[in-house]
Amino acid sequence: MERDVALIVNPAAGGGRALRALPDAERALRDAGLRVRLEHTRDIEHARELARAAGAAGEVAAALGGDGLIGAVADGLRETAGSDGGLLAVLPGGRGNDFARTLGIPRDAAQAAALIANGREQAIDLGVCGERAFVGIASCGFDSDANRIANATRVPGDAAYLYGALRALAGWRPARFELELDGEALVHVGYSVAAANGGRYGGGMLLAPDASLEDGLFDVVTVADVPKRRFLRGLPRVFSGRHVDNDEVDVRRARELRIAADRPFTLYADGDPLAELPATVRTLPAAVRVIVP
Repeated sequence: MERDVALIVNPAAGGGRALRALPDAERALRDAGLRVRLEHTRDIEHARELARAAGAAGEVAAALGGDGLIGAVADGLRETAGSDGGLLAVLPGGRGNDFARTLGIPRDAAQAAALIANGREQAIDLGVCGERAFVGIASCGFDSDANRIANATRVPGDAAYLYGALRALAGWRPARFELELDGEALVHVGYSVAAANGGRYGGGMLLAPDASLEDGLFDVVTVADVPKRRFLRGLPRVFSGRHVDNDEVDVRRARELRIAADRPFTLYADGDPLAELPATVRTLPAAVRVIVP
């Protein structure tokens, strides 16, 4: 299939993993007969600008980097979703690559690049907070601390997220959250609140095993207060999704979620800071098209 591709690369992603993968990914695209235009991002806002330009030009926006880059490119593309553009391709090049896992895209960037020529298109939902959209999971509370630590560490790969969680647990104390799910108010006391568009985050953690990218809803996952030792024992279950059977874990569905807390927290999505609480997130059904196996 003849396609024009804007290959948007985050040079800093995955501690240089994206740059190491770039030659093979670009070669795979050209070997598939695709016309490739290479762009290096300066920052997240620049990635959005590049995505908007690619969508307006009718190009596939192929994001080579982590979930933060993919979320930014999807955010830029949603503005051109009604045109011939607005088509996203995911080339894993970050640490966690959770969105690629969710879609079943190979973690090898060259193999993922081959999908652009022969994969199928799927319309997916996005989440949005204010003017910024995200592809995966927006979360806060304990997750805010864990994300901040993981982003600052030099621990490589998926282990950075586990390291962040263990470090965050040491200084954690329960928080009180005031929530509104589609207008229904409730109070939650505990560890975290998450609005899951996709199911995975944190380097393979299956936080919301039943979340769908096509239902127009978040799976809202909350973890109530339990002793730290019990929380730690249950942590491995998150990688299989079996943690949702624990009494302290609650899963509800909503199109819109408002979150406030009794102390400052940053809401993170796709591994990057999204907003400060209080914040409201809502779903954008079928907001962008993505190439999948």
